[in-house]
Amino acid sequence: MTNAAVTIREAEIGDVPAIVSLFAADEMGGHGDTTAPEAAGDYLAAFERIRQSPNDTLFVAELDGEVVGTFQTTIITSMSGRGAPSLTIEAVQTREDMRGRGIGALMVRHAVERAEEAGARLVQLTSNNARQRAHRFYERLGFAKSHAGFKMKLK
Repeated sequence: MTNAAVTIREAEIGDVPAIVSLFAADEMGGHGDTTAPEAAGDYLAAFERIRQSPNDTLFVAELDGEVVGTFQTTIITSMSGRGAPSLTIEAVQTREDMRGRGIGALMVRHAVERAEEAGARLVQLTSNNARQRAHRFYERLGFAKSHAGFKMKLK
């Protein structure tokens, strides 16, 4: 998908350092992401697991040859909803200096189009409670706060 000079494409292994940099720069996320060289193997292994999964796809938004955003989609089939698949959008991140330019909206619309192509009955995502600007952004794109999310950290 392309909008003006922004292109959405599947991530390649060479994009991993730029993707990691996006997450490492996000202080609010609290995921412990780092660009430290000793962590590179963890990220490369994760990229390979995503790449091999038939249900997961990692994307980047590219502008002038630079990665300026990323997101991941996962197609889930459950017994509810008569077995219709749903699509989860995960880890939406736009480079801080690129926010407010429509890149995030382009990425989310791309994910929604992917869901429609897969015959999904819904698109879902979670967002940190502290990210109020992100919540307003998702609501403007047509998402509704309909469920409470729960997480249990294991590590």
